[in-house]
Amino acid sequence: MSTIRAFRPSRAEIRRLASLALPVAVVQMGLVSQGLVDTAMVGRVTETQLAAVTLGNLYFFGVAVFGMGLLLALDPLVSQAFGAGDQAEVRVSVQRGLVLSVVLTLVATVALAVAEPVLALLGQPAQVVPVAAGYAHALIAGMWPFYGFVVFRQVLQALGRVAPVVWTIVLANLLNVFANWVLVFGNLGAPAMGAVGSGWATSISRWFMCIVVLALGLRLLAPYLRGAGREVLRIAALWRIARLGCPIGLQLFLEFGAFGATGIAMGWLGTSALAGHQIALNLAAFAFMIPLGISQAAAVLVGRAVGEGRPGAARRYAGGAILVCCAVMSVTAAIFLTLPGPLAAQFTTQAEVAHVAMVLIPVAGMFQLVDGLQVVCTGALRGVADTLRPMIYNVLGFWAFGLPISLLLGFRMGAGPVGLWWGLAAGLGAVAVMLLWRMWVRFRGPLERFAVSGSMG
Repeated sequence: MSTIRAFRPSRAEIRRLASLALPVAVVQMGLVSQGLVDTAMVGRVTETQLAAVTLGNLYFFGVAVFGMGLLLALDPLVSQAFGAGDQAEVRVSVQRGLVLSVVLTLVATVALAVAEPVLALLGQPAQVVPVAAGYAHALIAGMWPFYGFVVFRQVLQALGRVAPVVWTIVLANLLNVFANWVLVFGNLGAPAMGAVGSGWATSISRWFMCIVVLALGLRLLAPYLRGAGREVLRIAALWRIARLGCPIGLQLFLEFGAFGATGIAMGWLGTSALAGHQIALNLAAFAFMIPLGISQAAAVLVGRAVGEGRPGAARRYAGGAILVCCAVMSVTAAIFLTLPGPLAAQFTTQAEVAHVAMVLIPVAGMFQLVDGLQVVCTGALRGVADTLRPMIYNVLGFWAFGLPISLLLGFRMGAGPVGLWWGLAAGLGAVAVMLLWRMWVRFRGPLERFAVSGSMG
């Protein structure tokens, strides 16, 4: 299987990939929209409040992203088991995912509780730190439903049934807008809480998400939520899932950490730089949800094909994901390159903040393609349970290459915010090249199922 032709999908396979990727991307966009709503509404209050939401979100996702990645181990486990017709394996994998979500919640709660001293140690603006910590503390209340929703979402995606997740996200975003309007600005008799109110609004919407997705998807999920008993708690089996998921979690943590470190460096350049960075980052993150949806669809379809014993189909789904990603990200790149001013104006009325955002948005346009390629390759590799190499490539690309360039350009060479972002672009490009090579090598070899069964536990 050494030729490009082995990766060429049929039209039917492209349609199947797109039909799963589209709703998954909508779900991902809905999740990011919560942060966009928080930013847009708090941005109408003061620059300090907006910077606080920026720092609070950076801190929250810095804490939460490892757990999110660990739970993504459910992608290959559930999709491969489903493809092989192994319902017992699906059931124990789902229930072990829920057990791990509780453990992750306890760890994340402790980390969020100490947000204020950590942010202060990182040298962030003194007037921003207590407000950002208050925002992070408000998010503690929504921590378990956040992880619980991730588990239910991954299972429904792996089963190819995402309609309950899409409807949940749509309704949760409407609730988040309303709750922000009430708690940020003090409407309907509520106190005006600013950034902290936005955090509470997000926690409320996350409880809503977890409850509603379970209610809407109960018919599909019920067979996998009962019947496994004490088998679910076998430490060796839980550790095997964690071993598969930990590299994914570390990869996401390191990638997010690179962007988070850039955010910390922006804080050293001032409140306006930090707020402008957050606006551009939110837009880039929103666009990133499209290739992330393609990535998750690729993980599911590749994993299912491997479980069904169809390695040729797995290769074609991986190739199709690359093609669709390139087409879509070319469009988002064009939008960012041509409309930075109108995009920035949607999120702030502060002239200095808008200027920083307008400078950074075109840089985001320049790295759209490589950003999409690296995440799609990661998803395809996750479908065959290849999770360690992508994590290593993230360390090399972001931390050994991209971040030093960011600091060199931003501070030593005096390029400021735009220099920091060009370093990120360099890191993304390096990771994309390494992952494309890994996908080429891995998919040319045998593709076999990875299972976590009771006997293996």
